Amino acid sequence: MTDLAKYGPWAVIAGGSEGVGAEFARLLARSGVNLVLLARKPDPLEATAATCREHGVEVRTLSVDLVHEDAVQRVLEATDGLEVGLLIYNAGANTCSETFLDGELADFQRVIDLNIGTMLALVQHFARPMRERRRGGILLVGSMVGYLGSMRHTIYGGVKAFGRIFAESLWLELRDYDVHVLELVLGVTRTPAMERVGLNFDVPGMRVAEPEDVAREGLEQLPNGPVFVAGGNADDVARRNHPDRAKVVLGAHRAIQQLIGNADID
Repeated sequence: MTDLAKYGPWAVIAGGSEGVGAEFARLLARSGVNLVLLARKPDPLEATAATCREHGVEVRTLSVDLVHEDAVQRVLEATDGLEVGLLIYNAGANTCSETFLDGELADFQRVIDLNIGTMLALVQHFARPMRERRRGGILLVGSMVGYLGSMRHTIYGGVKAFGRIFAESLWLELRDYDVHVLELVLGVTRTPAMERVGLNFDVPGMRVAEPEDVAREGLEQLPNGPVFVAGGNADDVARRNHPDRAKVVLGAHRAIQQLIGNADID
């Protein structure tokens, strides 16, 4: 495991209440890193915080909707005066799964705001002091959806593609300052959120990762940016880069339809 203490004394985890975000928090707490956990739902947020405090670290929580107009300011106030050595942005959910022509632009805008607008604001705020100290880490959680077009991910796939290119560019910008940048690309992962919508994890041949495994992979690979594909999905990502885009997109579409099944993804 990477020496996580070097990313301290504080880490900020957006989307830190459950699933992969909670596993990031637990791993960092075991390494003695203090935490600021951000999430919408206060109950799972406080439950994860309590678990992390058992390791003797200080944990602050902020229940916040990261697309709200005052969200960034609230995060800055909650972290004022802290030396944040690690930012993990794990809050990029797909909040609108409608087909594009049937969805509302305002709902799609929330997907853009969460995955791009708020992410950029927090990265810039926390990375500037890291650059000055010549120490730190930025870990952005991405998705294999960002490698190709897919039904009902019209906007979400686009913002995830943006996130990967942004991470690669930021990695170049900060590599001479010993600030590590990584986009951790997730495939199908058995998170509470995915279980709640009823995804079919039993599709034959479907590779399903566990949250604790991909969180551990992400922290281990943080010094080795700019991109790491978690859960043993690297070969699948390579196939998604094939130049015959119609073949790739249609093939992935069939697999996604099996995964979704009768899931309520709206």
